[in-house]
Amino acid sequence: MSLDPLIAAWLEQTRDAPPPASLADLRAATETGLRQLHGPLEEVASVRDYIVPGEHPLTVRAYVPAGADAGQLLPAIVFAHGGGWCLCSLDLYDNPCRALANATGSVIFSVDYRLAPEHKFPVPLEDFYRALCWVADKAPALGIDAKRLAVGGDSAGGNLAAAAALMARDQAGPALAHQLLLYPALDFAFDTASYQRYAEGHSLTREAMRFCWSAYLNDPADGANAHAAPMRAGSLKDLPPATVLVCEYDPLHDEGVAYAQRLRDDGVAAQCVRLDGMIHASIHMLGLAPKARGLFDVAGPAMRTALAA
Repeated sequence: MSLDPLIAAWLEQTRDAPPPASLADLRAATETGLRQLHGPLEEVASVRDYIVPGEHPLTVRAYVPAGADAGQLLPAIVFAHGGGWCLCSLDLYDNPCRALANATGSVIFSVDYRLAPEHKFPVPLEDFYRALCWVADKAPALGIDAKRLAVGGDSAGGNLAAAAALMARDQAGPALAHQLLLYPALDFAFDTASYQRYAEGHSLTREAMRFCWSAYLNDPADGANAHAAPMRAGSLKDLPPATVLVCEYDPLHDEGVAYAQRLRDDGVAAQCVRLDGMIHASIHMLGLAPKARGLFDVAGPAMRTALAA
């Protein structure tokens, strides 16, 4: 399918934007630029911040979907935002998490993990996993059903979600019902056909991903660690079922497809759905291109089925 024309027009308009001079400038430009694409704020039943205690307290923001039955324990997704482990924020993901809560009928617990390069691997993952364990432990008090608990994330957040699922399996952690991986970054390699095909010109570039991985990893050798790059795991057996969404015009397309296939090869139920005409970070583009709603149209029913009572 051809690139969505509204997204193509936006890419053309932003093509000659000067590169930010510093990481601080890049963070600010990312927050402003993506927020402008969100569209109207989605109404949910409630939004509440919780603090996960510890040497470094973490904020976890809970989004209860509109129309939720206050007297019923709800399914939940502990969510890691994208941004190459070094960009984006809890606040930037407010509207995407609202939309995801409403689409899936689940409480979304968005985790404010610490960012690289100030906090390199494995700190962001450890933060996310600690938040996951806290949500699982506090499930009844949080109004959720611990038996219907999933992990999810987009891009680098999809990486953290997949890695947390591996940790939960290997460390006898929370019993996860599902993993929702949205155009995830899963391998420290830049050699797939989609990396070649979409190296430039479609917002996320191959060089941008090199920058993000270098910000996240202490050393390239970390890229062989399955908790950094889940594609490197020796086995994916006994992981929770997965829904993997990939964008057609995305350097990360092929690794998402390959990971879903590896899950299936290892006996894990996994579906992989391509979002036609979409580019990376389409979770932010509801105000730009109506077809970006396709992400929620796929993720919503998939998670409602996976987390049904």
